[in-house]
Amino acid sequence: MALTKETTTSIVSKFGANANDTGNTRVQIALLSERIKELTAHCKAFPKDTTASRGLLKAVGQRRKMLKYMQRTNLEGYRSLIKELGIRK
Repeated sequence: MALTKETTTSIVSKFGANANDTGNTRVQIALLSERIKELTAHCKAFPKDTTASRGLLKAVGQRRKMLKYMQRTNLEGYRSLIKELGIRK
């Protein structure tokens, strides 16, 4: 259920300053959002997989914390990222 290498590199190149900018908050939020999409699809297909459901909840909580940090430090970047990723807020 991990992201493929191609998906990860495309997200990093799209949201990061360069190809090696994996620590950027925008990149981390985008990677978590993609992982959340995959876990959501998996949990819909396999509703009794409680381990995946727990992982989904942990990923959503982690993304929420990062979004809260980004909103506090870079409001304009936060708004553009929310719009770009299509996250409801």
